[in-house]
Amino acid sequence: MGSIKTNFENVTFRKGCDEWLAFKQNSVKESSYFNYKFKIDKHLNPDLGDKTLLELTNYDMNEYVIKKKQEMKDCGIKDIVIVLKSILRYLKKKYKIEYDLEFNSGSNYNMKEIEVFNDNERQKITKYLLESNCIKDLEILISLYTGLRIGEICGLKWEDIDFENKVLLVRKTAQRVYLGKNNTKIIVTVPKTRKSLRKIPLAKVLIEKLKPISKDYSLNSFILTGKEDKCMEPLVYRYTYRIILKECKVKYKKFHCLRHTFATRCIRVGMDIKSLSEVLGHANIGITLSTYVHSSYEVKKKYIDKL
Repeated sequence: MGSIKTNFENVTFRKGCDEWLAFKQNSVKESSYFNYKFKIDKHLNPDLGDKTLLELTNYDMNEYVIKKKQEMKDCGIKDIVIVLKSILRYLKKKYKIEYDLEFNSGSNYNMKEIEVFNDNERQKITKYLLESNCIKDLEILISLYTGLRIGEICGLKWEDIDFENKVLLVRKTAQRVYLGKNNTKIIVTVPKTRKSLRKIPLAKVLIEKLKPISKDYSLNSFILTGKEDKCMEPLVYRYTYRIILKECKVKYKKFHCLRHTFATRCIRVGMDIKSLSEVLGHANIGITLSTYVHSSYEVKKKYIDKL
């Protein structure tokens, strides 16, 4: 650190985090605010909170990141480091502290093959869902044919399905947010990024299955609950999903594998990456390329074999 003013000798990192949160509160979504608060309360403050800004060094921050790398997955520590850097930039500007932010990003990320359901597993699941009359089951079918995230599935209402124009509108997402001191709540809000607000063409199989059922519900009701004032809890819906896989005699894979399976099928039938990125609601095409580059191997091989 460079020259330091004395007006913060007794200011702790914990207090600095509180100031940063207050600064961010009116400029970010409620879910983002509580997500930041959770990372601070759960991770940053236990290790750094009691240090004063005068005591806090780059060495402390590097040691913190190294420790967290040993405890957490890459994606988790990367998110924490992003919040930490934002806090330090705020403190640097407010208190004129010359923090050096060139510490390790916390990621030793190696590209891994994504996990998907193979064709046999997918066909078993699809057959089960098409024969089911339970709307909770059919939401999994929607994910298989649209690639929706679980929060988007839980936030979906009948008004979001336009049968006339054969499109599904993704406008909301449901999630449980941290309020502090073991207190949480479910909120339904707009997705985090503008790209997540999107239209997805409806597959014929979805139209044929969902249109007759839609007549029994109001447009403003959540599809999973049939109620206008209560959405499905994502954690609860993961339990429903696990039961369905067991009924289908399919080995358990995370719910997000439905999304990966949809994306890889799109690539297999020839959808270009830009279109796929828009359908998935990725913030940029680079995310789609980095996530699914391995999935297009069969397509690439097919063309190279023609050389």
